[in-house]
Amino acid sequence: MEKEVRAIILGAGKGTRMCSQKPKVLHEIFSKPLLGWCIEAIQRLGNEIQCIVIIGHGAETVDTYLNNTYKYVRTTLQKEQLGTGHAVMQALPLLGDYRGNVIITCGDTPCITTKTLKALVTYHNQNESDLTVMSAEFDDPTGYGRIVRNQKDEVLTIIEEKDASEHIKEIKEVNAGVYCLNWEKIKNAFTELKNNNAQGEYYLTDIVKWARLNSCKVLGYKISDNSEIYGINSRRNLAEAFNIINRRHLNELMDSGVTIVDPNTTYISPETEIKADTTIFPNTYIEGKNKIDKFCKVGPMARLRGGCEVGEGSKIGNFVELKNAKIAKNTNVCHLSYIGDAELGSDINIGAGTIFANYNSITKEKQKSYLEDGVSIGSNSVLVAPVKIKKDAFVGALSVITKDVDSASLAITRNNQKEIKNWVKNKKEKSK
Repeated sequence: MEKEVRAIILGAGKGTRMCSQKPKVLHEIFSKPLLGWCIEAIQRLGNEIQCIVIIGHGAETVDTYLNNTYKYVRTTLQKEQLGTGHAVMQALPLLGDYRGNVIITCGDTPCITTKTLKALVTYHNQNESDLTVMSAEFDDPTGYGRIVRNQKDEVLTIIEEKDASEHIKEIKEVNAGVYCLNWEKIKNAFTELKNNNAQGEYYLTDIVKWARLNSCKVLGYKISDNSEIYGINSRRNLAEAFNIINRRHLNELMDSGVTIVDPNTTYISPETEIKADTTIFPNTYIEGKNKIDKFCKVGPMARLRGGCEVGEGSKIGNFVELKNAKIAKNTNVCHLSYIGDAELGSDINIGAGTIFANYNSITKEKQKSYLEDGVSIGSNSVLVAPVKIKKDAFVGALSVITKDVDSASLAITRNNQKEIKNWVKNKKEKSK
């Protein structure tokens, strides 16, 4: 991509059909807002790519999220919802005399990939286009604006469904809602758009007509995977987008040598890296950024909540939950345990029902636990952070550990076993 690239992301809509007080673009897939998926797909195009997000409904909440999460993102407010063209107008002061390319996209299309955006920009540059419209082809294009081309395969116009003749409705190529602009050539379109329509709105699609009238080159870039432009307008759409993103990543993992025993019941964030010859068993849910090495076994019914590293040959078994846990090689956490905010060495065994108590609900603080190589933790034990269990130490079952344990030592806190003779017999006789 020879020219600098910036982006305008439309994120001002309310999303009425979501039936939610939360702004639509902040609804989440794998714990990341829809807007975050769009921003990161763009920013992976290169270093320090700037995004301008048009905010409106829930502006303060969206602005706070963006300021706390992203470095190269600026926001501008669309006070009145006067159409998609009007939304882009709000970005004009922030772009100033900028002369590179601008990508325009929507903040509710989380399935778009960096690969496709890069291909769009490359096509735009190589063909010396002034305006490139991303398009897709559907067997049933009902509801979409149709792409009308001339004999040179250039884009003449975009006609919305409600304005289309029967002949135009037969066209299967549709507007994907993503554009690449030579900003210097096209920016004046946004000061000359008209709102002489029934809705009184400024349509972004009208820049195609403007570009043609002003002798600009307008092309269409057709994508091969229609799922990338899937937009979110309802909770059903949200669930479908989740499945698209998840299944795409599962396929990538399987193609790279990871065994997914049952893809229909396995959910893995695209931000999670898994090496070949690891097996993921059914009903496993992995969100956020994680790294899982080769020859590991995860699940069934395990959950990783992000910030986890699992070393070569380690096992994360049934009903185990990990969060911010770094685990070295050949360590077993096999049954009904919670490991949070911890670093575990290699060749460790964690007994069933072990809990790492990492959170103080009064102070709201989280503390870490450290287990060195060769440690063994007995079943139903609790490790109260901050605590350090040194090399080859052994913690007896049912222990509550609040102090560090020396290497090769046994730590045990349970009371001595008591036995009351004939207790059951006496109780039964008394009940009669």
